Amino acid sequence: MTADPLPAEHLSSLATLVDEVLAGVGYEVTAATDVIDNAVPGYGGLFDPATSPTELRRAIETLPGSELTHPPVPEPTSDTFILYVDGSSRGNPGPAGAGAVIMDAAEDQLARLGRPVGSRTGNNTAEYVALQLGLSQLLARYEPRRLEVRIDSMTVIQDVWGGDDPTESGVETYSEAVAAALSSIPEHQYTHLADSDPNPADALATVGADIAAFGPG
Repeated sequence: MTADPLPAEHLSSLATLVDEVLAGVGYEVTAATDVIDNAVPGYGGLFDPATSPTELRRAIETLPGSELTHPPVPEPTSDTFILYVDGSSRGNPGPAGAGAVIMDAAEDQLARLGRPVGSRTGNNTAEYVALQLGLSQLLARYEPRRLEVRIDSMTVIQDVWGGDDPTESGVETYSEAVAAALSSIPEHQYTHLADSDPNPADALATVGADIAAFGPG
């Protein structure tokens, strides 16, 4: 693998392997899906119900680290960025995923990111992880001076920008990582998304939750 995964909650061994592939391609969901699908014999793939967990595990374990490379990094229009983030938890707690979309000032998509968070994880934790995911990859690829975070979680907003203490136990690690990342961006603000507002990170968080629901393989 070419990169260490970000911290995660409890995941099955199979979901952990998929998360490692995601880390190796910079959490780019399409790139990770493509490399896994290509490794599965025949016509199966990551989300093909005909592909058993055992077949998925075998395919992923055959991937040499050299095949896991980050996709090319698109050139932004400026040093101003937009970051959409979202977390998803089925059952709250349940299988949870995080998604993030990095855009430039022209609102062109530069990266579509996703990952599993945990097999029995609450939505608030998934929201924190989504923000950590987006910020970590933004800073790994670019040198942002201005950032607008578009997010629907008032819990995270009140913690990160309002100065409140985290209201959910166990998210301190993510909260501290987010604060450290934002401290390196000279200007940052948030926009609170209503439930009716479109959020391109939502579908990626759902993919992450799908992976978090994988059995042990």
